[in-house]
Amino acid sequence: MAFGEQPAYLRVASDLREKIANGALPPHTRLPSQARIREEYGVSDTVALEARKVLMAEGLVEGRSGSGTYVRERPVPRRIARSGYRPPSGSSPFRQEQAATGARGTWESRSEQDQAGPEIAARLGIEPGDRVMRTRYVFREAGEPMMLSTSWEPLAVTGRTPVMLPEEGPLGGCGVVERMAAIDIVVDNVLEEVGARPGLAEELMALGGVPGHVVMVLERTYYASGRAVETAEVVVPADRYRIAYHLSVK
Repeated sequence: MAFGEQPAYLRVASDLREKIANGALPPHTRLPSQARIREEYGVSDTVALEARKVLMAEGLVEGRSGSGTYVRERPVPRRIARSGYRPPSGSSPFRQEQAATGARGTWESRSEQDQAGPEIAARLGIEPGDRVMRTRYVFREAGEPMMLSTSWEPLAVTGRTPVMLPEEGPLGGCGVVERMAAIDIVVDNVLEEVGARPGLAEELMALGGVPGHVVMVLERTYYASGRAVETAEVVVPADRYRIAYHLSVK
């Protein structure tokens, strides 16, 4: 194969991908069979199979048991707004973001005490094994799962206080800034890092995704005078949502 020349299976996948993009193979259309691909492109069964695998890994097609492989309907990505502006409402970031986009969202949560693993301990500036309050969330928009989130708060900070459980008590459901202020801790900055990776099987199952799909991962940590008081990991399906930042310029 000459330098720069694509392998045969990638050339076939590229042509099929183009047909999906331009509507020649619209959503819910059955993908040409392996035999049809072999004949049309003059390739081997192995090449035809690998080309189909590429399209499936990209989430462009899906297999239906006993029926074949079909073109998936591609959703139009919706925006999840992130903003440096915080209205004096005391509401959580999710409530604020939903209000900003005019959406109506709900969520479920479960909190339990846990020991910090090495990665979470490093983000919180504590020792591995130190006690934390771990809270898992499933956020929904119009009943559809839209993102998952897990937060960790050091019990050395919140233990035996009215805000130990993020979703219970007098400040249950409020944002981290408001909850920490109630115990005389002033949150003064937040770090957010956004990355992407293949979704874990349990994440994709919860989000209604296809195995192999990519998710965006937002790691967020709140600080008070240099001390981390909460860190969280937010998981969003990359094919359905975009994370949009609206930041003021000073």
